[in-house]
Amino acid sequence: MPRRRTSIKKTRQDVKRHLRNLKVKQQLKKTLKKFQALLAAKNAAEAKALLVQVFSQLDKAAKKNIIHPNTANRKKSRLAKRLTRAA
Repeated sequence: MPRRRTSIKKTRQDVKRHLRNLKVKQQLKKTLKKFQALLAAKNAAEAKALLVQVFSQLDKAAKKNIIHPNTANRKKSRLAKRLTRAA
């Protein structure tokens, strides 16, 4: 365990950030699974509407450095490609 005041504070901040990042990642995964379920059910119209929400979440996570920006762009590209194949 850290002994210095600054190290203790840094540990507290890290825990808070970790929990915040986990929450964002879990929400993103939930939305991605919902999108993929819609594609599997051949429901392209609803999937297209949900794609905007997925893109928004990916962009926000990349902006906050929760995921790497290139990862967000790669996922967006692949999801859009899957949607066009399904439609």
